[in-house]
Amino acid sequence: MATHKTRLLAYLKQYGSITSLQAIQDLGNTRLAAYIFILRDEGHTIKGVNITISNRWGTKTTITQYVYENTRN
Repeated sequence: MATHKTRLLAYLKQYGSITSLQAIQDLGNTRLAAYIFILRDEGHTIKGVNITISNRWGTKTTITQYVYENTRN
């Protein structure tokens, strides 16, 4: 049975990274940071990288993109 954690891990392995908006849109996961914490606690290497994007009003804002760096299966 797929869970938020297993879906997130599969997504990271397939695409290499994820942001909160992608997690909501693609996985229906509104608690991305909590599941990243769990995966890290289980030994997965996931790096948080701050990136700057434009929001809907054209203002620059910084968000975190989580990058999967693990070589384990």
